[in-house]
Amino acid sequence: MTTRFALKALILAVGLGSAFCSLAAKLTVVEVITSPPRTALLQKMLDEYKTQHPGTEIELISLPWCQAFEKLGTMLQSGQVPDVVEMPDTWQGLYASNNMLEDLEPRLKSWPESAQLTDKTLAMARAANGKATMVPYGFYLRALFWNKKLFKQAGLSEPPKTMDEFASDAKRISQSGNGISGYCMRGGVGGTNAWMMFMAAMNGSPAFFDKDGNSTLTQPGAIKGAQLLVDLYQQGGAPKDSVNWGFNEIVSGFYSGKCAMLDQDPDALIAIKNSMAAEDFAVAPMPVGPSGKAFPTIGYTGWAMFKQGKQNDVAWPLITFLSNKTNNLAWAKFVGTLPIYKGAEQDPFYQTPQFAGWFKELNDPNYVPLTMPTHLKGWGYFNSVIVKESSQETLLGENDTKDMVQDWASYLSKEQKAWLASQ
Repeated sequence: MTTRFALKALILAVGLGSAFCSLAAKLTVVEVITSPPRTALLQKMLDEYKTQHPGTEIELISLPWCQAFEKLGTMLQSGQVPDVVEMPDTWQGLYASNNMLEDLEPRLKSWPESAQLTDKTLAMARAANGKATMVPYGFYLRALFWNKKLFKQAGLSEPPKTMDEFASDAKRISQSGNGISGYCMRGGVGGTNAWMMFMAAMNGSPAFFDKDGNSTLTQPGAIKGAQLLVDLYQQGGAPKDSVNWGFNEIVSGFYSGKCAMLDQDPDALIAIKNSMAAEDFAVAPMPVGPSGKAFPTIGYTGWAMFKQGKQNDVAWPLITFLSNKTNNLAWAKFVGTLPIYKGAEQDPFYQTPQFAGWFKELNDPNYVPLTMPTHLKGWGYFNSVIVKESSQETLLGENDTKDMVQDWASYLSKEQKAWLASQ
């Protein structure tokens, strides 16, 4: 009798011990867009989670962005699967198409705060394959910064609403003298967004391909969009050295008053706010094309889990903690993204002219976010190398706009058809 009781007690103790072990998990979080202040904020949030979940251990691994993709791949190949990973949109398509990301749809259904997420948040969560494979934590959406003082000096009182007005305003500001140009062009690495936005706006469609996999970039409207940028640069609407500008150069070009307009994401606001008086600039929606619509590029990053993960049931509460309304708002304000919750624009932080353009784009059906075809294996090379080299040649008059666009279309059509064949 005593032996049987002792055996039952032992079994119960082992069972309880196992349960406590599962609750007191050791989790691994991988961060891939790193900076010391950003990492410090994430660590603070993880420490708060540990306080709320006694016994839980969390290891934060911060990978430098320039090496993050390769290092994460090495971790996965060696079986070191992180429990939670920061997932950029450019990686989501690749991992989801390889069926490596956890399907979060069942979990979202049982998470009370799912109902408060914006439609665009849920759409981006499902962008890769129609199923939610991440919880985005914010958006990098293009809008138009404009310098009120430089506009006033050129006799202009408001930002351009259409592409024609944009080109006209850039030319007028550039002709006002003092070495000031109308537009901060990103002619170096990372300039793909502007080319695609302008081409889509003038073409009236965000579609990169037709149903057969043929690129739409050679359609007449798209070519007009590319030609608009080429003409603007060649006619003095952008600084001559902007043919080589990257992110840092276009942002400093704007806040130093070298050029009056800049298309950029909210993360550019961090540096601009520190260098310009708030009353001297604002952010407007991207100018619309002949169709009355604009297609600002949208980028996003979020939290995801791999199917290979062995602790997904324990990792999911951490993702919902990082993604709850309070933490998401604090994170978005700090890192320069647009938050994921409905009504976030009512927060006093966003009640300024500096945010008006982005929230109009998020809430107005005439602004349709343009998502890049990151599912293509060759997109990275196209984005980083092909566009940069061929657009610089064209801007400098060493190539023809139609030939440039035809080369782009041929490359992307081949990639898309290969992708379609693999599905």
